[in-house]
Amino acid sequence: MALSHEFQALTKSFSGVRVANAPFIIGFPDLHFGGFGVDEKSMISVLGKWHKDDIKSYRKESPHFVQDDRLFEKWLDLHVAFLKREFLRLKNAVVLWTMHPWERDARLIKEALIDGPQAYGVIIEVACTRSSEELLGARRAYHSLFDHSIEEDVAYHINDSHRKLLVGLVSSYRHERPKVHEEIVKSEAKILFAAIKNADKKNPIEDEEVVRIVTTRGKPHLKAIFKHYKEINEDLHDDESILAKTMQCLCTPQTYFSKVLDASLRQGADENTKEALTRVIVTRADEEDMKEIKEEYHKQHGVSLSKKIDDVVNGNFKDFLLALIARGD
Repeated sequence: MALSHEFQALTKSFSGVRVANAPFIIGFPDLHFGGFGVDEKSMISVLGKWHKDDIKSYRKESPHFVQDDRLFEKWLDLHVAFLKREFLRLKNAVVLWTMHPWERDARLIKEALIDGPQAYGVIIEVACTRSSEELLGARRAYHSLFDHSIEEDVAYHINDSHRKLLVGLVSSYRHERPKVHEEIVKSEAKILFAAIKNADKKNPIEDEEVVRIVTTRGKPHLKAIFKHYKEINEDLHDDESILAKTMQCLCTPQTYFSKVLDASLRQGADENTKEALTRVIVTRADEEDMKEIKEEYHKQHGVSLSKKIDDVVNGNFKDFLLALIARGD
């Protein structure tokens, strides 16, 4: 059977979009396993009207099947796993979106603890970009869901130098007084500067004063520290340390989220990085900072977030994400 338009459309819908470093499909140089979501409309329009012989012909010529020695066409295990993951993206996004925000954040932290060090950023993200009341709600939900406190589980699962900082962040209840004391701000900015300057001798997050400042001070105070810090030293935005991520989440969350979204949408991103696309859009869609995130993304990357999602994401998953980020327009 010659490759018809429908055959090509179905093969593409099963393959995602072109993604560098993704598994190559033999015989189809423009197709790789990658991207986000699947093109459900193409699948339905083609498969819904094809007869049994059409589907059999497709299996024989499709790059997603191989001929088994027992005379049947066998779907590649790699591609079955790919499709399961991509079909689940919409389900996961919808489930997260309909959850109570407290439960959602509690479950995100639980998953991050299970995933290990590569996901510690999610714990920082939840602890530092939510209000004190929202974080308190997540702590209540966590206890109800898992019969442990967040602090208890963070302290139990994390045994390295990150423990003290992360326990302090999830335990924090910040008083958001708008008034700040300039002398204290300057003094604590110098403490932060000195700790980071001497990072080759001692990890800054092992400094008790740094942990005290970052985990107890209110966000207006920390933003003032961050501003003064930049006056005496370079910006933290290019630093990938856990302390830098913490300060970004606390002081300039729109910059942090823009960077996370950009990383998730890059070609060749790993699955852990790609999961941030759903997490960030679902958790911020109804918040005031979504507008700031979109503005910052456009400023940093020269393209709108909507356009980038439209180019990279597929099917109903794409439509759902675009609907969410448009809510604040």
